[in-house]
Amino acid sequence: MAALIVFTTVPAEQAQRLATALLEQHLVACVNVLPGVRSLYHWEGRIESTEESLLLLKCSNDGYPQLQSALQALHPYEVPEIIAVPISAGLPAYLNWVEQNCRGGEPIGAASV
Repeated sequence: MAALIVFTTVPAEQAQRLATALLEQHLVACVNVLPGVRSLYHWEGRIESTEESLLLLKCSNDGYPQLQSALQALHPYEVPEIIAVPISAGLPAYLNWVEQNCRGGEPIGAASV
């Protein structure tokens, strides 16, 4: 069972739409939305500051390429932050739930995340 946590930041008003779209496509098993993130970054020669939401997306390793493609297509930014970090350990039942819910198959039950 190989799973990833994928980080992306989005404008706060678009977080729910993006999370729902990825869940409906079974590209992620779970999305945590952390509102009120202030991002400072270089963009086109200036330092920018933006109020955003951070999305923590849980997906299967095998499903990551499809998630990345969908996220790029749905994301409002020209160059979105998409960073995947492997989950090296975790509750086996939870990791199995992530795997099962990221393949477009039948979900195997709810998990508290």
